[in-house]
Formats: sequence, structure tokens, C-alpha cells
Amino acid sequence: MIQIVGLGLVATFLALIVKEQKPSFAFLLIVFVGCVIFLFLIDQVYEIIRMVERLSVNAHVNMIYVETILKIIGIAYIAEFGAQITKDAGQGAIASKIELGGKILILAMAIPILTVIIETIISMLPT
Repeated sequence: MIQIVGLGLVATFLALIVKEQKPSFAFLLIVFVGCVIFLFLIDQVYEIIRMVERLSVNAHVNMIYVETILKIIGIAYIAEFGAQITKDAGQGAIASKIELGGKILILAMAIPILTVIIETIISMLPT
């Protein structure tokens, strides 16, 4: 975490200095550092995914549901990352559309899981 914070602070100070002379270069620096920080975290994300998969196998949960939930989480993080970069570029309207797109995709992917939950609840109700 110290490396990530340090890299972020150094990039922030550099971007502030460079922004006065070359605003486009400062933006590219911020985007690049954001991607590098994301790459720092890939190993941890992979380990978390493996752990969730192991837990689901041990709990005898259908893997299709776990995969769907992991995809939903991935969409949320990617949409947030894209929206933040777009906001940094001063394009708040586009950032809002990215967030909306992420929410719609999440809802679309969640429908099968919601359907199973509702069917399960209905089957447990007395007839």
C-alpha cells in the first residue's frame, strides 16, 4: 500500500507541476499512473477470485452464480475506473454515461440470479 500511495503522491505532484506547461501531458501521466496502480493490484485481485472460487466449491454453490457475481464486481470496478479517468479529463457528462452503462450491465447480469431467488422463495411458500 505504501508503494501505491507513494506512486500516487509523486504522480500528483508531477502532474501539478507539468499541468501549467503541458496539460495534456499531465493528464496522460495521471492515466498512466492509474493503469500502473491497477496492474499492481492484479495479483491481489487474482488471489481474491481464487479464494471465492474455493469457498464456493466447498459450499457446493453453483459456479455459474459465482462467475456472474465476479463479473458484476468486475464491471463495477471497471466502470468506476473509467468514470474517474473521464472526470479527471473534465468530462463529467461522459463519466455519468459510463456509470449508467455499468449499472445497466450489472442489472442485466443480475436478472438470472434474481429470477432464481424469486423462484426459490415462491417454491417455499405454501400453496
